[in-house]
Amino acid sequence: MTFDLHLTGHVKSVVDQTLPGLVADLVASGITAADPTLWGEAAEPEASKRLGWIDAVSVSRPLVAEIVALREELRAKGVTRVVLAGMGGSSLAPEVIAQTAGVPLVILDSTAPGQVLAAIDGDPEAGGLGQTVLVVSSKSGSTVETDSAKRAFEAAWRDLGIDPTERIVVVTDPGSPLDQSARDEGYRVFNADPNVGGRYSALTAFGLVPTGLAGVDIDELLDEADATLLEVAIDSPDNPALVLAAAIAGGDPRRDKLGLITDGTHIVGLPDWIEQLVAESTGKDGTGILPVVLLPVSPEVESAPSDLQIVRFVDEAKAFHFRERHPGEVLVSGSLAAQFIVWEYATAIAGRMLGINPFDQPDVESAKAAARGLLDAQPEPAAPAFTVAGVEVRVSDPELAASGTVAGVLDALWSRLPADGYVSIQAYVNRLALPQLEGLRELVAADSGRPTTFGWGPRFLHSTGQYHKGGPTNGVFLQILESTDVDLEIPGRPFTFGQLIQAQAAGDASVLAEGHGRPVVTLTLTDPQLEVLTLFEAAQ
Repeated sequence: MTFDLHLTGHVKSVVDQTLPGLVADLVASGITAADPTLWGEAAEPEASKRLGWIDAVSVSRPLVAEIVALREELRAKGVTRVVLAGMGGSSLAPEVIAQTAGVPLVILDSTAPGQVLAAIDGDPEAGGLGQTVLVVSSKSGSTVETDSAKRAFEAAWRDLGIDPTERIVVVTDPGSPLDQSARDEGYRVFNADPNVGGRYSALTAFGLVPTGLAGVDIDELLDEADATLLEVAIDSPDNPALVLAAAIAGGDPRRDKLGLITDGTHIVGLPDWIEQLVAESTGKDGTGILPVVLLPVSPEVESAPSDLQIVRFVDEAKAFHFRERHPGEVLVSGSLAAQFIVWEYATAIAGRMLGINPFDQPDVESAKAAARGLLDAQPEPAAPAFTVAGVEVRVSDPELAASGTVAGVLDALWSRLPADGYVSIQAYVNRLALPQLEGLRELVAADSGRPTTFGWGPRFLHSTGQYHKGGPTNGVFLQILESTDVDLEIPGRPFTFGQLIQAQAAGDASVLAEGHGRPVVTLTLTDPQLEVLTLFEAAQ
C-alpha cells in the first residue's frame, strides 16, 4: 500500500460512524467515474468541467518526454537555474515536489520588490540571470502577479542582450489570454488540461513542467501516483481517501480546524499544499475546514482545542511509535504522489459531506477587484492610528487602537475572538529578508489561545483567502507590512511592484473589514529588520 493511516480515540469513533454511509453511497467510484452530480444540482455545472484531475496521470504521461528533452536542450546551453513564477496551485505543488526531491527550484510567488529582484539577480553560486529559465505558470492566463514577473524578467534579459523567447516557458490553459499572447510572441508553451482546477493540478503540466525542468524524476512521480489510483477508486472501508475524508469532515459536532504537522517524514512542505487544497475547496457558504500548519511543539498541540483535529505526517517506521502516545490524532504515511491523490479525493469527498461545491472559489475575486480599484485610483495611504517605535498601526475599528501600544492593540484584537475563532497572520513582506517573521505564529497562538494561521502575502490570497471570506466569520486578521526604499518598475504598467503589493494588502483588508465585518489590524514596519523585534516582544 502506498498510503497508510492510523486512527485512535475520538477520530476513530467518528470514522467508524461515517464510513458506512460513504461506502453505501458509492462516493469513491462515483468520483472515479467523473460523476458531476455527487455535489448537488447547484454544483453540477462546475463539477462537470473540473474532474479532469482523476485522469491526470494518464493525460500527463506524454508530457514527460517533451519536458525532459527541453531540460537537456537548456542544460546544453548552460541554462541550469529554474525560476517558477506562479501563484496558488501553480506554485505550491511544484514547491513541495522539488523540496522533497532535493532539487533546486526558485519559487517566485510574491510581488514584494526585494523578492522579485532576488529572483531576477540569482545567486552567484547557483547561477544568475544568464543561466536562468523562467517558467510562467497561470491557469487563467491573466494572473497579475505572474504577468508582472514575466514583464520584469523580459526587461532584465533584454538589458543583457538575451532574447526572452529563449528563456521563458509558459504553462497555461489552452485558449487563455496568456496562451494566445505567448504563442504570438514565440514562447514555448505547454498547455494543461482545462478540466482541472488549479489546486488539483499537482500532477498536470503545472506541477510537472517546472519540476521536470529543474531535474525531478517526474516519470517516477507519475508511477507512484498510478500505484495509488486503484486504492482510492473502490467503495470500501479500506479506501484511504474515504477514511481521511471521514476523519477531517465527519463528526457532530465537527472539528472544523485541521492541524497539520510534519514529524520526521521525508516529504518537505506538504502542509502548505494541503492548506490551499482544503481551505479553498471547503471555505465557502459560511462553512469549511480551516487548515493550520503546526510544529510538533506548537501551542495548539499542547492545549488540544476541542475544535482542532490533528493530522501528523510520519514515515511508516515512526507510525507505531506515535500510535499510543497521541490518541485522537490521524497518523499519515505514504509517498508524495500518493499524498496528492488521496488528499485530492478526500477533499472532494469532504466537500460533498459539507454540502458545498469543492471546485469553485467564489470569494477569491473580491480582494483582486479591490486591489485593482486601488491601483487605478492610487489614493494616499490612510494615516496610521498611531506610530510607536517605528511601527505604524492601522485598524479597522478605532477602539482597537485605544491603548496606544502595539501589545495593547494585539490584546484588543484577540478580545474579538469568538470561542470557536482563529487568528490569521498575513505577512506582505520580502520573506527572503524576514524569514524569522514566520516564528510570530507560535507566539500569537500562545498569546491568543486560539488556532493561528500564517500566510505570506500575496500568495495566500490564492489559497486561504477564499476561506477568510467564504468560510465561517470567526477570524481576526493581523497584517504585517514593510516600508522599504526598494522598488521595481513593471514594464508596460502604470504601477510598480511596491505599489502592487501595498494595494493587494489594502484591498484584502477592506474586503475583510467592510465586506465581512471582520476586525483587521495592519502593522507597517518602517525599519523591518529592527522593528520585527518590537513585534515579537509585543506578541509575547
